[in-house]
Amino acid sequence: MINNEIISVRNLKKFFGDVKAVNGIDFDVHKGEIFGLLGPNGAGKTTTIKLLLGLLEPNEGNISIMGYDPEKDEVEIKKNIGYVSEEPLIFKSLTPKDLFNFIASIRKLDPDNATERAKEYLESLGALEYYEQLIATLSHGNKQKIQIVASILHDPDLLILDEPIAGLDAKSVRVIKEIMDIQIDKGGSVLFSTHIMEIAQDLCDRIAIINKGKIVGIGTIEELSRQADRLGSNLEDIFLRLTEQDTSVEEIVKKLRKSFNQRKVR
Repeated sequence: MINNEIISVRNLKKFFGDVKAVNGIDFDVHKGEIFGLLGPNGAGKTTTIKLLLGLLEPNEGNISIMGYDPEKDEVEIKKNIGYVSEEPLIFKSLTPKDLFNFIASIRKLDPDNATERAKEYLESLGALEYYEQLIATLSHGNKQKIQIVASILHDPDLLILDEPIAGLDAKSVRVIKEIMDIQIDKGGSVLFSTHIMEIAQDLCDRIAIINKGKIVGIGTIEELSRQADRLGSNLEDIFLRLTEQDTSVEEIVKKLRKSFNQRKVR
């Protein structure tokens, strides 16, 4: 690991035919920080995450995760990472109990300790009642809770969370925030992708905003506001400006208000 960098990305590119999903991006994630990766739909966020995890091969560029190369050191990286995808990637033919026992086995965790921790996490997320129920029968939100517990059971140094709070209730979102804070308190790091600007602004130490495969802004909220020439603005305004959507949003709002006022007059 170079200095304090737990993730280092340089000139990363991934093309699908003529589509430049990721087009020459650079960023670092430091030890002990929550780093946000934000962007519109189709901007390249999930592709970037899959490249970090070694699920896709880059066309060009370099990635280092805790000093390891995802293409060469996949096993070592997986030992130290917890990953939550937007769509739950878990064995739906198992129960949570079966899944956590399987994880404890392959990660060589103490089975009794792993069971105790899993139940504590499930209880905090309001999902303990599903411990012995088939995952396939659970709602999207409860599948997501199971996936989150599975990602932290081995106490990883790095959490990579791709829209982890999609479909979760307010209480569970609060618990996820606490889990992320605990991750930082113990010296770990979090790469966090979300569409919810308020949560990103509240949680993230630094943020990279990606648009059309390129990073268009990176830094703290204050640094991003200067890059967007929006001093004192909230993250939503900064995001819309840096992704060149602010003008179109204003036009849409004007049209909606005009249409509403015309109907009101009638």
